[in-house]
Amino acid sequence: MPEYIVTHISRYDYEETVSLCQNLALMEPQDSHIQTVRSFSLSCDPSPAARNRRKDYFGNAIHYFAIEQPHSHIEFVSTTDVFTEDPLFPDTESPPYETVRDSIRRAIQPEELEIIQYTLPSRFVPTGAEFAELARQDFLPGRPILEASTDFCLRLYNEFEYESGATTILTPLHEVAAMRKGVCQDFSHIFLAALRSLGLPCRYVSGYIETYPPPGQPRLQGADASHAWVSVYVPGLGWYDLDPTNGKARTHEYIQAAVGRDYQDVSPLRGVLFGGGKHKVHVSVDVKRKESAA
Repeated sequence: MPEYIVTHISRYDYEETVSLCQNLALMEPQDSHIQTVRSFSLSCDPSPAARNRRKDYFGNAIHYFAIEQPHSHIEFVSTTDVFTEDPLFPDTESPPYETVRDSIRRAIQPEELEIIQYTLPSRFVPTGAEFAELARQDFLPGRPILEASTDFCLRLYNEFEYESGATTILTPLHEVAAMRKGVCQDFSHIFLAALRSLGLPCRYVSGYIETYPPPGQPRLQGADASHAWVSVYVPGLGWYDLDPTNGKARTHEYIQAAVGRDYQDVSPLRGVLFGGGKHKVHVSVDVKRKESAA
């Protein structure tokens, strides 16, 4: 069971003075059956006049900060010490995807009713025939949902090109599908749109992943980035995570920070401010195995 130290730094430098701002940060990983948070800290510069912590609707930890003094920059630094494990896939075959779809449609129990929201369109994840068609060749009649989902994940990895800067968060998803290129949030949104268009529940996951330098090259501090993947729900079995950006299932290399319907629910930082004008953003993420620390 590896132990990681995750350092996430986000800094905003403003062209003009900001007189007041309020921010929400979703950077704190939560405990789960495959993830144990040993410690977490989150600092803010300038020092906030008020701050608090609460859980949101999805169970994510949200940190609120209010800065009431004039400032020309703001910087958040989070540090997490976390243990992770490899998830266990079920020994038995998962049910056919049609069975899962029909089960959710007939949901009457409170825990099942909550799952319905993950079959519906959301801010960045539309649904429709064009997205359902993307998954048709993998979701054949009677095929087990996890088997079909895994193959679809691998096909997105093989058929879509990772290209930083090819899209923004505001690029319509049908344009991403047409270009067949983008970044992790695009691939995750495409996956969600396809499965939700088939009536299947799945959610967006944000977090971090351990990366490796090229052979013979040293690790670069802060060279990593936050990551996104998806979770597919199977009644009676729970959530199973797949990463279409890398074409594989979740392993101990992944640290989950937050879950939601799409990126809008889990963006690491969001807020409002008065003043500021144009700004520059610098984000640095470092995911390091603790045993390799000096």
